[in-house]
Amino acid sequence: MPSSVRVSRFPSVAALRGSVTCVLAALTLAATSATAQTPTTPTRSAAPASTAAPIKLALIESLSGPFANTGEAVFRNIVWATERVNARGGVQLPANAGGPRPLVVQRYDSKGQNEEALSALRAAIDDGARVILQGNSSATAAALLDAINKHNSREPDKRVLFLNYSAVDPVLTNEKCSFWHFRFDAHADMRMAALMDVVRADTALKNVYLIGQDYSFGQAVLREAKRQLTAQRPDVAIVGDELHPVGRVKDFAPYAVKIKSSGAQAVITGNWGNDLTLLVKAARETGFNGTFYTFYGNALGAPAALGDAGVGKVVAVADWLPNVPGAASEGFYQSFRQRFPQPQDDYVHMRMQLMVETLAQSIERAASTDTVAVARQMEKASVQLGGRSGAMRAEDHQFQQPLVVGVMDKQGNPGVKFDVEGSGYGFRVLRDIPAAQTQQPHRCTMQRP
Repeated sequence: MPSSVRVSRFPSVAALRGSVTCVLAALTLAATSATAQTPTTPTRSAAPASTAAPIKLALIESLSGPFANTGEAVFRNIVWATERVNARGGVQLPANAGGPRPLVVQRYDSKGQNEEALSALRAAIDDGARVILQGNSSATAAALLDAINKHNSREPDKRVLFLNYSAVDPVLTNEKCSFWHFRFDAHADMRMAALMDVVRADTALKNVYLIGQDYSFGQAVLREAKRQLTAQRPDVAIVGDELHPVGRVKDFAPYAVKIKSSGAQAVITGNWGNDLTLLVKAARETGFNGTFYTFYGNALGAPAALGDAGVGKVVAVADWLPNVPGAASEGFYQSFRQRFPQPQDDYVHMRMQLMVETLAQSIERAASTDTVAVARQMEKASVQLGGRSGAMRAEDHQFQQPLVVGVMDKQGNPGVKFDVEGSGYGFRVLRDIPAAQTQQPHRCTMQRP
């Protein structure tokens, strides 16, 4: 990575919120860059010195509040992905389109609020960004998508693309599908089907407790869990079905007591961020010793919160896990840890890397930064990295990729070379499901310009 990569901060940022370690590319020097800021004061990062105008990517995420850790994890991933593109000379465009151009990330704090996210969107467009990145909240994604559809219709000269890496409510690529929106994460139904591949094999399982966050995504997870359990494990009884406020529960002990009292052998949850960490911690403290089938139990404090109680008991589905076998996968993970060596910074997402590679590929094949031209190339993109690959499905703009299901285990046990976040616990791969088997039918009727 070139020494010309820089991370800069705007001096008008209102309040600091801790720090995120950023190791400057060639020098591996630490610098703090995590800040709480207003949407109108973005932090630019990962742009090498260049006379060419950078291609601006606007990251709109919770960078303060209860889910700040999830936003900062995304930021690290996107920065690393853009650094890789910039290290090879940037996005290669012909001379008549400005020549090679670097990517630059501008971060906007949504504070976990839809109105703040919409304000950030307006600021990002005014700042010249034509690519919007967001994912940590399907409700926010839906609000942004509606606003982007309207903006692109009103201002065709300033059209933007919406690249979604984590908002997995299935409706976003079904009834609400849009030519301007591309999802790079497997949606909730796809993830649930992968988990069910493990649930189906657990013949000792007779009852489960369903719990989730009370918004579109959490509701979709529980709805699909019930549907797939009925179809694949009708012998399993649902002994609890509960939704809770998002990001507002500080003490999950009452929920954990209900889970234990229900006699559930397992919990199925789509919870993420602190809502998951606090839930599993409360479950441990109340003595619940059942299995957690999760969408996001593989990092952000959950393994450390459970400790030995989680070994063999926490199952997570992901697009990739650090202990996926193979030299390419191992090299990919080790490269990320070299770039971000602090244990608290350890949460790499393969899909975010593939997303930025897809964007760079699509711009180059379009030989232009024109939004429509790039979108048409992105519809047929196919990328690979670190031994993994994926392709965009043009019909609904849902990225098709393999999914991995892993179970928590102690580092050093067979299949667990790497732990997560310095916890001493990692995830041993149970299933590596090829893309052809993770596909789901869609209900999208795409309207194209």
